[in-house]
Amino acid sequence: MQFGRTYEEFEVGALYQHWPGKTVTEYDDHLFCLLTMNHHPLHLDAHYAEGSTQFGRNVVVGNYVYSLLIGMSVPDVSGKAIANLEIESLKHVAPTFHGDTIYGETTVLEKWESTSKDDRGIVHVETRGYNQDGTLVCIFRRKVMVPKQSYLDARGGDHPGRPAPQG
Repeated sequence: MQFGRTYEEFEVGALYQHWPGKTVTEYDDHLFCLLTMNHHPLHLDAHYAEGSTQFGRNVVVGNYVYSLLIGMSVPDVSGKAIANLEIESLKHVAPTFHGDTIYGETTVLEKWESTSKDDRGIVHVETRGYNQDGTLVCIFRRKVMVPKQSYLDARGGDHPGRPAPQG
């Protein structure tokens, strides 16, 4: 199984469809809200959301949806990354509700070699998240610093730090 890519493996225009999707439960949403101290009743109070909002039910906190999509993209995009450099834009296009399943895909927009170190490059990508109906719920662009193969070769290859089995 591939886990991330080197600079040489990225192609401008490539589309990576992340798999599997994730069904968002009420528990997931509430735990994320509580861990991040986001106590807005839109996310936590079903009675409030039902009677006092345009949605009529709890809405999943947007940062959780974004975090899911970042996580889904790791095996395809940033699993070998040296650094996530920038989130250029982030838009929550439609609400996500408890029970929705999120799927993600990432397109490589451009790439360029580092001007300061010859063993790495920058990849500019756009990730889109959809629910089970195909409705776009979230879109963001980011820049990721990724190693060239020479960087990995100098540090132990594709699995640095992995011990060799004994016996």
